[in-house]
Amino acid sequence: MAVDFRSDFNNDWKVIESKIIENTALHSKGKPIVAFVHLGCEKNLVDTEHMMGLLDEGGYCVSSNPSDASLVVVNTCSFIQEAREESVRTLIGLADEGKEIIIAGCLAQHFQDELLQSIPEAKAIVGTGDYQHILNVLKRIEKGEIVNQVSQVPQFVGDEKLPRYRTTGKAVAYIKVAEGCDYSCAFCIIPKLRGKQRSRTIESIVLEAKRLASQGVKELILISQITTNYGLDLYGRPSLGDLLKALGDVEIPWIRVHYAYPTGLTADVINIFKDIPNILPYFDLPLQHSHPEVLRAMNRPWQANLNTNLLNRIRDQIPDAIFRTSLIVGFPGETEKHFDHLVSFVQNQEFDHIGVFTFSSEEGTKAANLDDQIPLHIAQARKDKIISIQQPIAARRNQSWVGRTVDVLLERREPETKEIIGRCYRFAPEVDGTVRILLGSDENELREGMMIPVLLTGSDFYDLTGEVIGAKEMVLSARGK
Repeated sequence: MAVDFRSDFNNDWKVIESKIIENTALHSKGKPIVAFVHLGCEKNLVDTEHMMGLLDEGGYCVSSNPSDASLVVVNTCSFIQEAREESVRTLIGLADEGKEIIIAGCLAQHFQDELLQSIPEAKAIVGTGDYQHILNVLKRIEKGEIVNQVSQVPQFVGDEKLPRYRTTGKAVAYIKVAEGCDYSCAFCIIPKLRGKQRSRTIESIVLEAKRLASQGVKELILISQITTNYGLDLYGRPSLGDLLKALGDVEIPWIRVHYAYPTGLTADVINIFKDIPNILPYFDLPLQHSHPEVLRAMNRPWQANLNTNLLNRIRDQIPDAIFRTSLIVGFPGETEKHFDHLVSFVQNQEFDHIGVFTFSSEEGTKAANLDDQIPLHIAQARKDKIISIQQPIAARRNQSWVGRTVDVLLERREPETKEIIGRCYRFAPEVDGTVRILLGSDENELREGMMIPVLLTGSDFYDLTGEVIGAKEMVLSARGK
């Protein structure tokens, strides 16, 4: 029985109370509670949801609150140093609270036996390609074993047949279309932690999408390490375009694509973004840098003006396209000339959203052994400068949307401010801004998962504000009158 004590704004106390009563009854009959903590990216989140689903199906109570349980599964991240530190802090904190721990995910794949030796409270480690075995791992722990369930070369990828307990609310869901990565970017350890690319079939993805549509999902987010390379291992060529065409017939109003490698956005793929109504014109492009010399050192697409030409081509064909990128500053050998080039690129391109990271030297990657490592204080100063340049750009980009009427997906209520928080398509969940809507007296029945027209009336650096259009009519329609 799945138990989640998060109080989404459409859940009243009676619903939460009934879950607590049900959970207590099951626990009193010997059904143990297993809590989950998720760290890291959305790909990790999907793995966590599958583990929760498997234990739920196996008769365990699962919770997202560690205080509910004596055993906690922590799905960790090990992408960069900061992520490892967060994972270790979480593990040590739970151990200090007297919890028994199962360490899953990238940190387990990365360090394996070291974790079992250094954290006595750890009863098992589960690798990135082994989370499907979580039920068997738990049964072995109950027999007194200390379990190492880590494949040296991850090969598994979950599909629509694997049980799943979604934690993202009823309106939003992620689908992992592929696992692993065949590329060898100089700074990235993911291929060592996740293995080679393994794509799911189009049929598998569409079946899961249809199931999610039947559950009321309004926004589906496609994720993998490099989503524009989807299908290369299965079909002999990148097949994102074929997948998007198939998903165009699924009754989900928003389908968003994350992690698009620039070389994979061919003319045909861009046309699909333009022509299929439920494929959002939202381009998440982890470009990492702009200068060809730095990109070549990173082992990224480095031809001169490649990224600029791509962005211009998309803007010409899709004027309302939204662009998010991620950048790395302080990469070994990045000179002032290289950084000035990046500054000019950010100023000229005016991205809607940017994530900026200082270079993290990862053992086992090519970049860790490069000469001319940049001191951290210089990298941090460069990061701060990019952020200071981007903030007014983001504010202008938001301001340009004021006055439009757009569809907004409602996500939660803020009782203290009498606002409903939602998003229009320019904002992806968790990483971008929100639309804040002040409620009127006839709008109290608006609920999570509704998609409603909103007139955008204000903006700031990251968020928009708005007012509901035709609220009274929508409420009457929702009541069936």
